Amino acid sequence: MQSSLIGKVEKARRYAQETERVTFSELSVKFRGENNDYDTSYKDGQWHCSCHFFSNWGLCSHTMALQKILDNMLPDTARGTIPEMTA
Repeated sequence: MQSSLIGKVEKARRYAQETERVTFSELSVKFRGENNDYDTSYKDGQWHCSCHFFSNWGLCSHTMALQKILDNMLPDTARGTIPEMTA
């Protein structure tokens, strides 16, 4: 393997461990829920999801899951607050 490619592979490995280097500004995914597939996205500072719950509440399990998965790779405004369950 050429030394320049080896350097890029090593840099990619380091970047992959430093997730704080990445900030999503726009994102679109197909979320496979338990009942259906849903189009879930983040764009222009807003979360969107095609599930019924999101249309009523402005958040849902799909957007909250993505907030947890992507955590520090999201802008502060996209992280939101995930309600805590109380016993």
